[in-house]
Amino acid sequence: MEKVSLNGVELYPFTSRDQLLAYVDSHKSILVAINAEKVVHATDETRSIINRNMGYCDGAGVMRALRQMGIADACKIPGCELWLNIIERFHHTKSFYLVGARQEVIEQTVTKLKAQFPEINILGWRNGYIKTNEERQALIDDICAKQPDVVFVAMGSPKQELLMEEIQQRHQAIFQGLGGSFEVYTGYAQRAPKWWVDHNMEFVYRIIHQPKRFMRLLKAYKFIWWLIIGKFKKPT
Repeated sequence: MEKVSLNGVELYPFTSRDQLLAYVDSHKSILVAINAEKVVHATDETRSIINRNMGYCDGAGVMRALRQMGIADACKIPGCELWLNIIERFHHTKSFYLVGARQEVIEQTVTKLKAQFPEINILGWRNGYIKTNEERQALIDDICAKQPDVVFVAMGSPKQELLMEEIQQRHQAIFQGLGGSFEVYTGYAQRAPKWWVDHNMEFVYRIIHQPKRFMRLLKAYKFIWWLIIGKFKKPT
């Protein structure tokens, strides 16, 4: 499968979750959710990490940009759902390691996963508050020693991508950055209702319930303008 580039940020235009799951099973990599913010505000470092790995569409704006490029069958794959799809598909055959969130959240995440998937093999976990370089190296050493097949890191961007790449240099696995997905999974945070998600309005719901997110939307105004002027359309 060929990548496409949005303002220098490369991603795979997967047409379904099944296609992504089949691809990642044979291509160990860091899965990076690509939305408008990541396209507009990627640094040289984060863009390089994304482009060396596996970006996928996780945003209505990115999906619209792909449509402008003539890629009509690319689908949006929410990262907060994808990690559970990965567990559901591979929990019989692969091992897992979880990093992120507060201590009570990560503990409840592990407990809930073991109840939902009794055969799951979770080799280790820790919270996302890594305060010293010694703690960071101890975590990386533990992951390298235990050799998990899948590593989930829920610390927010770009921290999670930088940590995953550092681990990846010593241990090859399927990696995915999850942001606040552990909080959603355990009920500490509420995702938008189905109607908003199905109509690609999840970001509006978040702004209504978390007004501080409006500033994040303003930061992505450039991407909205690019869509309006048809920046991503192929020349005729």
